[in-house]
Amino acid sequence: MRNTIGNIFTVTIFGESHGTAIGAVLDGLPAGIALDEDFIYAQMDKRKAKGNISTKRREEDKIQILSGYFQGYTTGTPFTILIPNNDVKSKDYEKTKHILRPSHADFTAFEKYFGYQDYRGGGHFSGRISAPIVAAGAIALQILNARGIHIATHIAQCHDIKDTAFLLDDIEQQIQKLHSHEFPVIDQNIGKRMIEKIENSAKAKDSVGGILESIITGIPTGLGQPFFDSVESKLSHLLFSIPAVKGVSFGLGFDFSSLYGSQANDAFYYDEKVRTKTNHNGGINGGITNGMPIQLKTVIKPTPSIFQSQETIDYHTKETIQLQLQGRHDPAIIHRACVVVDSMLAIGILDLLLERDLECAFHNNKERNHTTCE
Repeated sequence: MRNTIGNIFTVTIFGESHGTAIGAVLDGLPAGIALDEDFIYAQMDKRKAKGNISTKRREEDKIQILSGYFQGYTTGTPFTILIPNNDVKSKDYEKTKHILRPSHADFTAFEKYFGYQDYRGGGHFSGRISAPIVAAGAIALQILNARGIHIATHIAQCHDIKDTAFLLDDIEQQIQKLHSHEFPVIDQNIGKRMIEKIENSAKAKDSVGGILESIITGIPTGLGQPFFDSVESKLSHLLFSIPAVKGVSFGLGFDFSSLYGSQANDAFYYDEKVRTKTNHNGGINGGITNGMPIQLKTVIKPTPSIFQSQETIDYHTKETIQLQLQGRHDPAIIHRACVVVDSMLAIGILDLLLERDLECAFHNNKERNHTTCE
């Protein structure tokens, strides 16, 4: 049973939604990296519940760094992050601990852990565990930003409302604008309609999902491996680890199905370096980055915790019952998930980048005149 991902840069997560604390252990960080703690807290703030479109659970998410950090720099040893849980109301889950909530992990948790799982607030399955992922991602993002690599995610679609898409010829301005907005959309007028949609679903005791669009700029060529460790494989593995993610696609994704090859192919040209005129493949060929921005989409399902009466069963008695949820739940998590997606992508890209650094170091020792890795 593993809760660790990564080859060179690894992240291990731990904790439960209503436990004493949650956290992460980061291994493989080079020594001597200066960290901006204000940036970490700014990223954590993006994930926090706010207003009427989020759960009423309000956690401070005060980060405690227990190891791997000394006098403002990483030490190269395991970097341990601890985040206390304070605003918990575990009694809300006591009466329903044997009730299988529709589309939750209750049934599979019973089958996997034989009833020994922590059922409070979803336990280790909870989206609460994404908090240490955001903290870990904030550290990875700082390292990537210093190397000219930037990541941004917006809500491309909330239920039936669509935002403006990323445009390569305007991407820097779009990213800058996106990072200045509290609600993660490019067009703020569309954002207002999305917020209204989420609020109306909450009033109807329901929930909504949608699609997130992400872009990674400044990516060098040569990251990734063919087949099993392709860039798509690595990033998808991370993204599907986020609770509520049910789909990931790269470039045109499923839209490739309606195109001819002549329409789908990205033509190459040279302008100080090799580029492509279009980016239908999302910056990846043969599982390896081609230097164009990585573009991808992530599908977030509607939050399964809704306040409408639902039919289900009691796991112990196997009796059919009507479930009426109590407690505090999000009518949508899509706006809070953007920073989680950014963080997962940063974790994956940093691991791929460190792998590439090793490949380049080995190759350049053999052939000093080779310039691909310089």
